[in-house]
Amino acid sequence: MRARQLKTKWAERIDSEHVLAEYPRPLLQRESYVNLNGYWDYGITREGEKLKSYDGRILVPFSPEAWLSGVRRQLKPRESLWYHRTLPEEIFAVTEGRWLLHFGAVDQYAVVSVNGKVVKRHLGGYLPFSVDVTDFLQVGKNELTVQVRDYSDTFYYSRGKQKLKRGGMFYTAQSGIWQTVWMEKVPDTYIKELTVTPLYDESAFLVKVKMVETRLPSGSLVNQGAWESGSKVAVTISSKDTQPFQIEGHAGQDIRIPISDMRSWSPENPFLYDIEVTAGRDHAKSYAAMRKISVEKDGGGIPRIFLNNQPYFQCGVLDQGYWPEGLYTPPCDEAMVYDIRAMKELGFNMIRKHVKLEPQRWYYHCDRIGMLVWQDMVNGGRRYQSWYVTYLATAMEYFHLRMQDSMLGLLGRRDERGRRQFVSELRETIHILYNHPSVVTWVIFNEGWGQFHGEAVTQIAREADKSRLIDQASGWFDQGGGDVRSIHDYFFPLHIKAEKRVTALTEFGGYSLSIQGHHMYRKVYGYRIYRKKSELTRGYRQWIEREILPNIEKGLSAIVYTQLSDVEEETNGILTYDREVLKLKAGTVRGLNEKMKQRMLF
Repeated sequence: MRARQLKTKWAERIDSEHVLAEYPRPLLQRESYVNLNGYWDYGITREGEKLKSYDGRILVPFSPEAWLSGVRRQLKPRESLWYHRTLPEEIFAVTEGRWLLHFGAVDQYAVVSVNGKVVKRHLGGYLPFSVDVTDFLQVGKNELTVQVRDYSDTFYYSRGKQKLKRGGMFYTAQSGIWQTVWMEKVPDTYIKELTVTPLYDESAFLVKVKMVETRLPSGSLVNQGAWESGSKVAVTISSKDTQPFQIEGHAGQDIRIPISDMRSWSPENPFLYDIEVTAGRDHAKSYAAMRKISVEKDGGGIPRIFLNNQPYFQCGVLDQGYWPEGLYTPPCDEAMVYDIRAMKELGFNMIRKHVKLEPQRWYYHCDRIGMLVWQDMVNGGRRYQSWYVTYLATAMEYFHLRMQDSMLGLLGRRDERGRRQFVSELRETIHILYNHPSVVTWVIFNEGWGQFHGEAVTQIAREADKSRLIDQASGWFDQGGGDVRSIHDYFFPLHIKAEKRVTALTEFGGYSLSIQGHHMYRKVYGYRIYRKKSELTRGYRQWIEREILPNIEKGLSAIVYTQLSDVEEETNGILTYDREVLKLKAGTVRGLNEKMKQRMLF
């Protein structure tokens, strides 16, 4: 039963005419930008029914289940959610240039129409997608419609921790448009993608520019573009400390750019280089950083995580990315920055983003503020058998017995199409986030949720990105691959033994303290219940001192505390759900984080 609707301090400041108005794609930024957030018409129909009239207005990009949307209604699996709006007057049919329509994320299946004609179908609730709508526009008024279906946890599609019957460690399911919708105008031949790889040991960047040349006749159905190779491009690198340095090359080919007096990127010094790319009539801005993440042996022969060729202990927090008024969608840019800075001020240098992808700007803020990111893939699959993936797996982990991930039925992964969809989304996730220097580790599976063929999927991820670490199976169902031996320990003494891979405690804590007036539900969920801030802080300190600090010398190289903030019933956050109360004593947390970092430098 809902006790109260919590809101953060940013909720009441939202201007419906300027909702999440910042440029949504900082890694490839143009001057052309039309934000389509704001009030849209919406309607909900039963499966198979046509929409006769709209039910009201919804504030995009907040899901209908979110308080900020103004709808506050759960979309059910056998229903369709319809969106409609008229495009701004500046968007109309043109004889030169192209209009691109972008969606940050729509959960789960979207059918996009312009002036009554379908221009795009997209499956997957967490990844961005785009479409060239130029040939569907007309002079005068243009109508945009989006139909959405969301099966939530009743099907094998990726869903994270969403659940129609929320409770405990699973949260309110949300649906529909939940990230920024926007448009931009580009030349007929334009920059589609920019890939930047830092060659840290060579003091150079490797840059590849992909371009699209529109060739098909007007009126052709998507796709209207084809990859263009060989076009001349100019790449300029600069920074606040250096003069611009330009190298010319060709689209589709690697362009090597040496960097003199190279400066490294780290949480302590998040130094970014500015990049500008010019190709024909198109011009875009981006950024990059000189950062290397690797596994090396320390002086005692123990595998450690190295950042920029130096051993680096990672003190992290688990982040679900939920907001009381917006669910998956943060109320504003400032709110995202607050979470990252609050953790950094406590001495944490890493955030594990848990089974969710964030808007591109969240990663941009991690890049510029200086926060390492372990990025989970979003879990999916049919219903998991809790006795197998939780209780038996926990017991087997305690006795150091390895669980196999070949029992696909028990892991909810019998559907071959579902497995293929996961692999496709894994590749796309790596592709979308590849240029962000803050992202240093891919976490493929979590606690067996929808896990399958761990070794094979790990190799797929490795082929997609050889520059980052891979945590194959966070918690249990470890198949022995990847770069990380990943342990979850909420209840037992911690015993670390060095092996060939890095050892990381990727979840611990879960200590619960419910603060009167700052929690949503009467029911409280957590792994250990405390009544006072001082007691919670003492329990936290004792576990760090007893279990973590002695094990660092034995090989422990990274830790992840559960968690950044409360979420609904789960009151085990460092911050309350409304971000109003810091529940641990700041000085204690900072001091312990510093001890852990220094202990690995023994």
